[in-house]
Amino acid sequence: MSGASGRVLVVDDNRVIRQLIRVNLELEGFEVVTAADGVECLEVVHEVAPDVITLDVVMPRLDGLQTAALLRGDPRTRDLPLALISAGTRHEQESGHEAAADAFLAKPFEPAELVRLVRRLARGRVRTGAACRAGEPTRPACG
Repeated sequence: MSGASGRVLVVDDNRVIRQLIRVNLELEGFEVVTAADGVECLEVVHEVAPDVITLDVVMPRLDGLQTAALLRGDPRTRDLPLALISAGTRHEQESGHEAAADAFLAKPFEPAELVRLVRRLARGRVRTGAACRAGEPTRPACG
């Protein structure tokens, strides 16, 4: 795990939101790498090797739900904890769980709530994705 608390890949098309998330996580000891959309996320995820990924839902080129599905379909990233962050609807939240996201955080959010969520995901306590549901305890939270 890089950084004192871990490495987070923050994916959001809004530069201000990326910066807000970055600053709050860095203040808590996380190392933060950012991407502007799902395509960029998929380009850097293997070299960055994050402990957690936060994904905005509505983004150009490749949205958060599509990105989450592609990450879950790749054996190298399928067990990475994913949090969807969106101003979206209940439907997006339900779709996120179908895409095997581990958590959903609604915008606007309290920075402390974001930090708590990312910290739990980094510790592996929230992982409820496909590997856990399939009975494959690949992370401490699954077993």
